[in-house]
Amino acid sequence: MDQHFLVSSFREKLIEHLFVGKLLKTAWQAGDCALEVAKPEVDNRGYDIVLERHGVMRHVQIKASRRGARAASQKVHIALAGKPSGCVVWIQFDEHSLDLGPFYYFGGEAGTPLPDIMDPKIAKHAKGNAYGLKAERPEIRVVPRSHFLTVSSFDELVALLFGTAASPTLKTI
Repeated sequence: MDQHFLVSSFREKLIEHLFVGKLLKTAWQAGDCALEVAKPEVDNRGYDIVLERHGVMRHVQIKASRRGARAASQKVHIALAGKPSGCVVWIQFDEHSLDLGPFYYFGGEAGTPLPDIMDPKIAKHAKGNAYGLKAERPEIRVVPRSHFLTVSSFDELVALLFGTAASPTLKTI
């Protein structure tokens, strides 16, 4: 069996730590160490970490896929839209070296809320009930990859997250 499948929870946590480590390294190299990282005790509001740098607070949902994976969308909790500068960072990674990138980004500019996600379709449970029916998950929306901005470098992603001058123009849906 494939290690990525068998211990996916381990891998998910590892990718998150590598991502946070790169963010901390970036703050260190900037010479200001002005980055705060917090984790929710309970994961039920659509975000995995809270980042704050230079007055910009981001509630970030982290998604990860191996480079070349066929995932065409991600499931996003509608509560993320109610958080300050909520966003989704979809991390692509090399399955052997675990190098991160490229990235996909779904969110507004620093200081603005998540784009409206009430239009994308409502997600369904992955497993069916006793009758094989997959119930809807009314608080979860399926956001297609086409709604995400492709981000080629980590520096560009940091610019998107915290609003530095290098931020590219964002698409709206």
